[in-house]
Amino acid sequence: MARDWGITTKENPCQGVRKNREKPRDYYANDVVWAAVYSKAPQELKDAMDLAYLTGQRPADVLMMRKDDVESGFLMVQQNKTGKRLRIRVNSDGQVNSLGKLLSQIAERNARLVTSYLTVSKTGRRMTATMLRKRWDEARESARTSAMMENDSLLASKIAAFQFRDIRPKAASEIEDIGEASLLLGHTEGDITQRVYRRIGATANPSK
Repeated sequence: MARDWGITTKENPCQGVRKNREKPRDYYANDVVWAAVYSKAPQELKDAMDLAYLTGQRPADVLMMRKDDVESGFLMVQQNKTGKRLRIRVNSDGQVNSLGKLLSQIAERNARLVTSYLTVSKTGRRMTATMLRKRWDEARESARTSAMMENDSLLASKIAAFQFRDIRPKAASEIEDIGEASLLLGHTEGDITQRVYRRIGATANPSK
């Protein structure tokens, strides 16, 4: 999968080594774009998309999620990139939340398969990064073609620009509380969440 955007270093012979911030990717997948690709996705890709959105985790971490990672009302996650450990609730206020419902649906679909992973093919094979990329490219292209057939070139271009890694910032952007977004993404400070992952503007009321 494509790498995350972050900070690189650049050597200056006069000033030594200094940090040079790259411009963060500025793409937001709205619900229309999401629905267009989602509608063309096979079930295993839908599961991967839903897990990525509800947990806010990177593609590699989504693909490693297992059913035995669910313990005591939490989905336990250890991020491959940072080593950060997270406990994501599957129950909220005494009720099964959206993540808990998704995990139950996946468990029901996979009940007859010999696998411990959450994102698997119809035959129970764990989805690899290559498999995810192939399914993603096919679903996205199918969605783009459908938009072009409807003479909606603007939507088609937005669909073509949609990458799986954009699901993580979509999740961060749609959580109102920046602190909660930072917790879910595994950031120690809200600054990186705000600067890199929040891709919609502030909420405001009209003038009248």
